[in-house]
Amino acid sequence: MNILFITTAFPEDINGHSNIYVDLMNEFKRNGHSVYVITARERRYKKPTEYINVDGLNILKVRTGNVHKTNFIEKGIATILIEYQYIRAINKYFNEVKFDLIIYATPPINFVKVIKFLKIRDKAKTYLLLKDIFPQNAVDLGIIKKNGILYKYYRKKEIELYKISDYIGCMSPKNVEYVIQHNSYLDPKRVEVCPNSIKISKYEIVDESLKAEIRKKYQLPVNSKIFVYGGNLGKPQGIDFLLDIIMANSKREDVFFLIVGSGTEYKRVEKFINENKIENAKIYPYMKQKEYNNLLKGCDAGLVFLDKRFTIPNFPSRILSYMEVGLPIIAATDKNTDLKDIIREGNFGFWCESGDLESFNKIIDLIIKDDELRKTMGFNARRYLEENYSVEDTYKIIMHHFNE
Repeated sequence: MNILFITTAFPEDINGHSNIYVDLMNEFKRNGHSVYVITARERRYKKPTEYINVDGLNILKVRTGNVHKTNFIEKGIATILIEYQYIRAINKYFNEVKFDLIIYATPPINFVKVIKFLKIRDKAKTYLLLKDIFPQNAVDLGIIKKNGILYKYYRKKEIELYKISDYIGCMSPKNVEYVIQHNSYLDPKRVEVCPNSIKISKYEIVDESLKAEIRKKYQLPVNSKIFVYGGNLGKPQGIDFLLDIIMANSKREDVFFLIVGSGTEYKRVEKFINENKIENAKIYPYMKQKEYNNLLKGCDAGLVFLDKRFTIPNFPSRILSYMEVGLPIIAATDKNTDLKDIIREGNFGFWCESGDLESFNKIIDLIIKDDELRKTMGFNARRYLEENYSVEDTYKIIMHHFNE
């Protein structure tokens, strides 16, 4: 089959910058499909539109505005324009290619015209990977008003996207439940769990000497327990609580906070650490996946943060990297995500509500005091990953609809 993946989140350089979408497209390629990708090349890179082949993936990078890690106004304008930019690029570069299956991921939700164009042109089947329930998430964070002009515009786009999709793959059972409850026009048989997943590497048991070597390389303390947060640093993460945690534990010598990522709040976190002269916290910019995974091997627990105001059930993909190297997870989120239920089911970490500093600090103390518990939960995390979040399984979930 000719597969087209439409996204804005394919890495500019996929060598060493793998993510859930790169792994999934490589799995389609491994199964004998011809894979095409159309993705945004944001203006921050200062490069033109380009069509290239990388390790058998046909990648069309379309020059667009900045749609990630930017302010809401720039992001809004860029996502409105992106449909027309993609259609123009498809007509120029993919005019002779007939696609059998179109896969696309949110955010953004502004792909309706692109998908409709290809469905009519190629009579292709469509599959939505729903990673973001917008505009409700923006309402939750107070970015836009419920039933305001922007909300109505984006809600209309959201409904159109759901209606044009033959199947909708959600990240978790609560996501499925939410989508069906809030979109009664949908046939529930079209909505299913299709979780975030990765190509899982061989498990490496990290001994103390390797851990010490990694810590030395990154100038991290050898005798502290290192709690790592890796991923986006933006409004959805509720960064205020992360800063509260760092400040509350700033005098401890047995705790160290390591932050790795990028986003609109990066400078704020960096400034906070520097201005308060916090010695048991360090922030690094975004790393290549291979280097990041190696760094994680020198850590003791992975952190997940989500703003407590969310009414939608988010499910952060960053947990997969933690689980791959066998780290227990500490999640501080809203009450609506089923991440907390899955952590408990797999017994691979702890959950508390974002903002509950007392509960979070008790979890930190428990991780520090009980090495056996930490190691057991880390092992459970790796096992749960292998049983539930392999890219091979995600491929099968999608393709069983089209192999009949």
